[in-house]
Amino acid sequence: MVIPEPRAALRRVSILATDGVFASTLMQAKDFFHMAGIRYAKQQGIGLEPPFEIHLVSPDGLPVNSFSKVKVPVDGGLDTCDVIILPAFWDDFDALSRRYPQVLDWLKRQHASGTAICGEASGVFWMAEAGLLDGKEATTYWRFFREFAERFPKVLLNQDKHLSDADNLYCAGGVTSACDLYIYLIERYCGASVAQGVARDILYEVQRNYTPGRIGFGGQKLHQDVTVLQIQHWLEEHYADKFRFEDVAREHGMSIRNFMRRFQGATGDKPLHYLQRLRIETAKSLLSSTRKSIKTISYEVGYDDASFFARLFRQHTELSPNQYRRQFQQKDTQA
Repeated sequence: MVIPEPRAALRRVSILATDGVFASTLMQAKDFFHMAGIRYAKQQGIGLEPPFEIHLVSPDGLPVNSFSKVKVPVDGGLDTCDVIILPAFWDDFDALSRRYPQVLDWLKRQHASGTAICGEASGVFWMAEAGLLDGKEATTYWRFFREFAERFPKVLLNQDKHLSDADNLYCAGGVTSACDLYIYLIERYCGASVAQGVARDILYEVQRNYTPGRIGFGGQKLHQDVTVLQIQHWLEEHYADKFRFEDVAREHGMSIRNFMRRFQGATGDKPLHYLQRLRIETAKSLLSSTRKSIKTISYEVGYDDASFFARLFRQHTELSPNQYRRQFQQKDTQA
């Protein structure tokens, strides 16, 4: 995926605190964005003052009692922000949503204004209860699969994914996948070098038992062109194959000109750029989770020329494949 140029600052990150919250997941989110703010400010030459406004917020602006009975102070009540983090909690969700009905209206308003909303494990329930995930893909912690599916039948629960995204709504199944989600958001707002620096500082010894997979494509599937959606799914399965878009278009009853126009109109991307992003995102997962050589990864994602792959990777991420890998793997891992 091509990461947009870093903007001056992420105006505000609001992390929801409620009774029963796992304080560790709440503070984990705060630490990630705080670290990103320090690195971004240093990179931009504006001193060590973090440019992010990171607020712990509660529905009534009052301190909350965490799962482990620690009183957690907050910075204020529900507010206008750029990103909302919904940490995991341990409580009866029916009781929690009755206690804090204002959370649902807040999420709806903020999402309508363009705010990115991220849920971790049980935190995803808030988004689903607000109706924001109806008809969209989502995931949650495996222990909650049955309850979630029964409670929210309109949500497309994907039990095979640890991360999902759709329409600026992000779901993480657990603690480690939430880390991957925060790194993605930091990359989105601050650029690849800041994101990989944070990953090196905080995730240096983290070992995943899953492949993070691709993220950043969910919003591009929220269109009404069924044929283009079928082609997107086909590309996700055949991204490494050798094929011509002319043949893809013909097999779906379109001229190449009509195909190009419809695909870009539906997804916002030209087909070749979309395919490159699929390949690069797959390569990023392989680099961070395997010891395969750069040449092997290049071939597995569809590029016979490893030098061309390396140049394309740098265009999309600002880093070489080896630089990207070194940020994620343990000290004794060979690039």
